[in-house]
Amino acid sequence: MTAIATLGSHCALQVLKGAKDEGLKTILVCEKKREKLYRRFPFIDELIMVDSFKEVLDAKCQKTLEENNAVLIPHGTLIAQMSSEEIESIKTPVFGNKWILRWESDRVMKEKLMREANLPMPKPVTDPKDIEKLVIVKRQGAAGGKGYFMAASEEEYNTKRNQLISEGVLSKDETLYIQEYAAGVLAYLQFFYSPLTNELEFFGVDQRHESDIEGLGRIPAEQQLKSKKVPSFNVIGNSPLVLRESLLDEVYTMGENFVEAAKRVVAPGMNGPFCIEGVYDENAKFTSFEFSARIVAGTNIYMDGSPYYSLLFNENMSMGKRIAREIKIATEKNQLDKITT
Repeated sequence: MTAIATLGSHCALQVLKGAKDEGLKTILVCEKKREKLYRRFPFIDELIMVDSFKEVLDAKCQKTLEENNAVLIPHGTLIAQMSSEEIESIKTPVFGNKWILRWESDRVMKEKLMREANLPMPKPVTDPKDIEKLVIVKRQGAAGGKGYFMAASEEEYNTKRNQLISEGVLSKDETLYIQEYAAGVLAYLQFFYSPLTNELEFFGVDQRHESDIEGLGRIPAEQQLKSKKVPSFNVIGNSPLVLRESLLDEVYTMGENFVEAAKRVVAPGMNGPFCIEGVYDENAKFTSFEFSARIVAGTNIYMDGSPYYSLLFNENMSMGKRIAREIKIATEKNQLDKITT
């Protein structure tokens, strides 16, 4: 029987609860400092204790996963903790496409794939000297918003970058990505694509709550102006969002375009869960500034199922459970190679 494994962070609880609901064995690669937390949950069958998540690359850990016929479910922590080369060297079958995670981690490659998918995007700024309007400055990879900052001029960019370097948030040689700031209602669009059925499913929408940029809105303008602190966009949590129904056709089109672009650019394509992230402006026009090529933490708000999945399944269906269902079906049909890399 196939087992489901993941790293003990991000959305591990949802992934493993979904796997257990589907009758599969569950394995958690768990840092020792988090053992007390994860021992609380009886649906986790086995814990592989490590000092660092990078030990998932070690022969001992790989052997345990192999003996259990495990499939590793990637999430944001995998990308944040490991290089693309390390992820691609994992011997355990990885659900989805581990090669596309390199495209998520590299801002230039990410932009290329988004343009291939014809996603509406903010204008990138290649040099701080070219900053003419408000921009947002981002780090590479899955940083969860930590170290991001806004600037309206080269001078402001340099001042904030140097301050974050002095605070140890950024490293001196870190490559940053500059993008014109898109204002509007945040909407993180969650999808699932099944290569077994060749169908795209729209799972749900979430908004992310970032600290301490959100808290600034509760501070009077006079005090804001006096503050010298560079506000953080560090993601603290998520909340659900339901879109106007008239927007759904465009949502499906964007998802389908992204799936087709991924097939052309990075084989075998965008298999499994992914997220297109952006904002809706005052004309309900969507601008996409990111994508995540794996399950996102915003799906945690729908552990009992999402409004949109209730239209597709006559049962509670989390993204974790949907992943497990796909693996279970592929195993039964001897098609596991179609959904793993």
